[in-house]
Amino acid sequence: MATHSGSRAKDAPLDESVHAARLQSRRPARKAAFAAAVSTSLEWYDFFIYATAAALVFNTTFFATDSEVVAALNSFATVAVGFIARPIGGIVSGHFGDKYGRKPVLVAAILIMGVATTLIGFVPNTSIAWLAPAMLVLLRICQGLAVGAQWGGAVLLATEYAPANRRGFYGSFAQLGIPIGVVVGNAVFLVMAWAVSPEAFTSWGWRVPFWISLFMLVVAFVIHRYLEETPEFQQVEAKLAQAPAQRRSPILEVLRHNSGTVLMAGGTYLVGIVMFYITITGSVQVATTDLGIARSDVLTIILIAAGVLVPMVPLTAYLSDLYGRKLIYGIGIVGMGLWAVPMWLLIGSSTPENIWPLAVALIVSCVVMSFQTGPQAALFSELFPPEIRYSGASLGYQAAAILGGMAPMAMVALINGDVANFWRVGMMNVALAVFALICLVALARRRR
Repeated sequence: MATHSGSRAKDAPLDESVHAARLQSRRPARKAAFAAAVSTSLEWYDFFIYATAAALVFNTTFFATDSEVVAALNSFATVAVGFIARPIGGIVSGHFGDKYGRKPVLVAAILIMGVATTLIGFVPNTSIAWLAPAMLVLLRICQGLAVGAQWGGAVLLATEYAPANRRGFYGSFAQLGIPIGVVVGNAVFLVMAWAVSPEAFTSWGWRVPFWISLFMLVVAFVIHRYLEETPEFQQVEAKLAQAPAQRRSPILEVLRHNSGTVLMAGGTYLVGIVMFYITITGSVQVATTDLGIARSDVLTIILIAAGVLVPMVPLTAYLSDLYGRKLIYGIGIVGMGLWAVPMWLLIGSSTPENIWPLAVALIVSCVVMSFQTGPQAALFSELFPPEIRYSGASLGYQAAAILGGMAPMAMVALINGDVANFWRVGMMNVALAVFALICLVALARRRR
């Protein structure tokens, strides 16, 4: 017994040292995941507040016409411009991110987004009819380029630092920026709508959320100063330094050898991005304009629905570490397809006196979306080798963004001011879910 106890006593310090070493090895991964979460939260906050302002303010100020439908379409058209710019941002950033590193491209994207968003808050209400819309379009393009560049950098920052068996969980912190950005953005708009009169909100109150974006400059400095380049990129850089003749254009390599993977990855995400922007942005316009529900009530519901995503995204990502990315991702696609029509029937039955159907519709929508959002970062990054990963993952993600940005416009056109047409939007999402499932099956077979 004495020998056994002595052996235990000797083993204890060893166990503690191993445990300490494991904790030490995880610290860079945790720091990278935290940086990814903070940067994407602010990035998406900036990107989303434009869409919220377009739904609440721009249609009655910069794009006002005699027709509410035309005003809404014009306003949402500028939202779509940002989505069209996102693939361009993904292409440019992918090239430089694969050649020169994830961190410098991520820092540049944060700076561009912060400056562009702040300037949107200063766009004047001018008597020159074309000036303000032109400025909005230009700055929205800058937002699109920035978010197209930033997503890949944040995702690779989180996944390339992570242990191989925890990439889903750590990668989900980059995805957390999406719901956190929505929650913070809607909370700021809600506070401003409560704090000032409707006239003041339309005049200057909507600008305050955009001015807050100056904080992004601080985040860019901190990441640049205190975070190292990812270990996997350092290995690629060392390998290519020994054989510089092998260094080719990453984007051309992706298009030459992985274009099918990029297209199928984007296809799997179409239903998710369309359903997300219809849920988070389109429903604001529909509920306030077509259903007459108070602006504060709609923003509160969206804040709660997006808040549900915050715990669900890491949970579903963790499940993907246990049971496989494609299984959990596929569950999300099927769930969105099944919920699409009931969701819009519930929204159509909502009234200013009874907003519970709207709340249930949006909250359940966010729950089913989380099964795709959670594992997506790890799934897309694992589709490509490290030397072309930034380009491949960004293109796959941003390829779907163009249709996502047009989703609110398609919603307005399908409904055409008639509540009886809400089911059409649901059927559009069903068709996209079927297409996404086909792409996922094809992607799984291609990988095998």
